[in-house]
Amino acid sequence: MALQAGIVGLPNVGKSTLFNAVSNSAKAQASNYRFCTIEPNVGQVDVPDDRMKVLEELVQPQRTVPTTIEFVDIAGLVKGASQGEGLGNKFLANIREVDAIVHVIRCFEDENILREEGDINPIADKEIIDTELQLKDLDSVEKKIHRLEKMVKAGDPKVKSQLEVLARCKQHLSEGKNIRGMELEGEEKEATADIFLLTEKPVLYVANVDEAALLTGNKYSDALVKMAAEEGAQVIVMNNSIEAQITELDTIEDKEMFFSEYGLTEPGLNRLIRSAYKLLNLITYFTAGVQEVRAWTIHTGWKAPQAASVIHTDFEKGFIKAEVIAYKDYVQYKTEAACRENGKLRIEGKEYVVQDGDVMHFRFNV
Repeated sequence: MALQAGIVGLPNVGKSTLFNAVSNSAKAQASNYRFCTIEPNVGQVDVPDDRMKVLEELVQPQRTVPTTIEFVDIAGLVKGASQGEGLGNKFLANIREVDAIVHVIRCFEDENILREEGDINPIADKEIIDTELQLKDLDSVEKKIHRLEKMVKAGDPKVKSQLEVLARCKQHLSEGKNIRGMELEGEEKEATADIFLLTEKPVLYVANVDEAALLTGNKYSDALVKMAAEEGAQVIVMNNSIEAQITELDTIEDKEMFFSEYGLTEPGLNRLIRSAYKLLNLITYFTAGVQEVRAWTIHTGWKAPQAASVIHTDFEKGFIKAEVIAYKDYVQYKTEAACRENGKLRIEGKEYVVQDGDVMHFRFNV
């Protein structure tokens, strides 16, 4: 499942530095001038999961394969992007293609790093990007309303229903609000599904603070946290430059010394990656055998045949049953055989909703 989180923000807030830290397969150029990142860079990163280490110790497989998520580094946005300013049209098109947004916001002072927006103001910075995305969405909604109004004379009740939803969306956007705040569901979402609204995407904020505020935050990140709480969003406070340094260290010992020096227990990136994973409404199940222990990504609420499809489409087509062991039971009894003997291995059918951490084996016939 190649689900993507797009890293966005104003120029020179630390987007590419964050991407360089978070990506284990690509490096973006990080420089002190606007539009350094023109083409979006894509990097695939392992999702940190301590359960993998536990299963590896229990099973002793030949290899372990973690699940992954993709991050996209998107060009810096400027005011007027919705009207094509800077790389606006390209930027907005790139956002349209991702599944969630990681919005990096500058929460530090440094006179050596260019800033055209005046004094440091994370809330105003957030609102610049929000406004540009809202204006682009408003344009998309108005165009669809115009199209549907030509069709409404045919008397299709579905068209009328969609027009009502779109009218609400237009009003919401006109008030400077994001579509995700409307919490559209079911048939309501069908009205906007084909126009891929930017402000409907889930968002996670990164407060890029200076080194002194790494553990405590500062007045800028505190303001961002308060604002995010009002819209039900999460803020990850981190120093992107330090995170990039951590990824350059080669050994576990070096990293542990670095953590100790800065008072860290783990990289902030781990928190970011896990949070982005959850933001996309994803969970993990495992397969565990002597050849490999592997983590698989699925959406929350998927049933067993759908979960099997991420291994191979034939598994879904020919699904018969699934053998399931809850992660906590596997850890308690330590082997599949012991779980079976103690009644902790369940046989589940097509209607079983997979739970996060399930250890599974599929029976299928093609």
